[in-house]
Amino acid sequence: MISFLLTFVFAIRPFVRLQGKNKLFYVGLFAGLILVPLEKGYGQEVIKDVPNGTDGLQLQMRDDSLLSTIYTLPPNEFDGTHSTFKIGLGLIYDLSAYSQSKDFKTQMDSAGLKVNSTTNLRDFRLMTSGLFKFTKRTISWRFAYMWDGDNQAWLIRESGLTIAVPELSGHIFIGRTKEGFSMVKVMNGHSPWAAERQMAIDLVPIIADGIKWFGFLPKSRIFWNVGAYNDFVSRGQKFSTYAWQTIARIGWMPFYDQANSKLLHIGANLRYGSPLNGKFTIKSRPESNNMPQIINTGEFAAERSSHIGAEIYFSKKNLMVGSEVVMHKFYSSESGDHTFYGGDVVLSYIFTGGIRPYNTVGSLYGFIPVKKPVSKGGLGEIEGVVRFSTFNLNDGSIKGGQFWKITTVANWYLTRVIRLELIYGYGVLDRFNLKGAIQFFESRIQFTVM
Repeated sequence: MISFLLTFVFAIRPFVRLQGKNKLFYVGLFAGLILVPLEKGYGQEVIKDVPNGTDGLQLQMRDDSLLSTIYTLPPNEFDGTHSTFKIGLGLIYDLSAYSQSKDFKTQMDSAGLKVNSTTNLRDFRLMTSGLFKFTKRTISWRFAYMWDGDNQAWLIRESGLTIAVPELSGHIFIGRTKEGFSMVKVMNGHSPWAAERQMAIDLVPIIADGIKWFGFLPKSRIFWNVGAYNDFVSRGQKFSTYAWQTIARIGWMPFYDQANSKLLHIGANLRYGSPLNGKFTIKSRPESNNMPQIINTGEFAAERSSHIGAEIYFSKKNLMVGSEVVMHKFYSSESGDHTFYGGDVVLSYIFTGGIRPYNTVGSLYGFIPVKKPVSKGGLGEIEGVVRFSTFNLNDGSIKGGQFWKITTVANWYLTRVIRLELIYGYGVLDRFNLKGAIQFFESRIQFTVM
């Protein structure tokens, strides 16, 4: 084990030329490697899994009589008198290089933007969670705190209470959480197949403060999450762009063969809200966090907005195919209405035979289990991904640009904790009466203990 850790650290040194401002990277790297022993199995005494928030993470409810010694628990979990306690962390570090055509460089000059090759600490997050032991109803709690590399600031992420309501066939979350629009937007940020979510859903805030009810009916295979949010607490924070919003994500699984890892997921997303101060700006980095926001509407009047989306995913063992499309419509009595469209299609195949699990509690995909990690002499899991995506921010007087992109990703899950990504992308920007091409050469290292 020690030789493996040393080999890994020295292997990645050429790729992580860090500056003083990125000291958090060293902290996360050290913590992630220390926690590699979490590959050990602790499942023999589990009674059941319960949701730890709304993004697919789970807590394990165990029989107290089996917790006779501290060694029955993983090293990041503790058993208290009134609550269990679990510590989690996550770290993402990106390395990006770009090759720009002449027309693309001209477009960036017109927009006043610079596209440079760079490295950056994407985020570093700490999380605590647990299950209350003094309530008859199952209630879990969670608090997450994240360093946001883009804004160079600490931010409270999904934090609140998850309350089981079996009489309503689901759970209710109260606090700060994912809104619930789009499966991939709800999924934990460390678990999707690509480094970044598709650009067409960038305008949906990543989190919001409010209440969400989510559930699943096993017999009919109908799922839903419904939420209502406002900015009473989050006003002034950069992610809070709406005074209030309501969300509904409802769908059906025509078939779900868990034993053979085969499923079809079909869902619809609905959203209605009031942009903050009657104004809104749509802008997006084209699925590359180190890029500037090269498509941008600028600020425009918007009293209300509605959003309609559709999602469909098919899985059969180690193969997954999916697509999400969305329409955003903004209403203004002052300047007229505006409509914007986008979407993606994605194909994932795990060459080592691993299977991406589906979680019916949140109706989403979770983390890929690593059966034979590198830390135990195995190969880990290797996944190949191809995605096509597009987003059009041109409508009437608004000329925010249109961008399409093809992305290929090679994901190497060395262990449950460590994931490496190699990314190549090719995209074309249609803006300023030019069509400019750009190539993306990126890599990511990710540590996850959740």
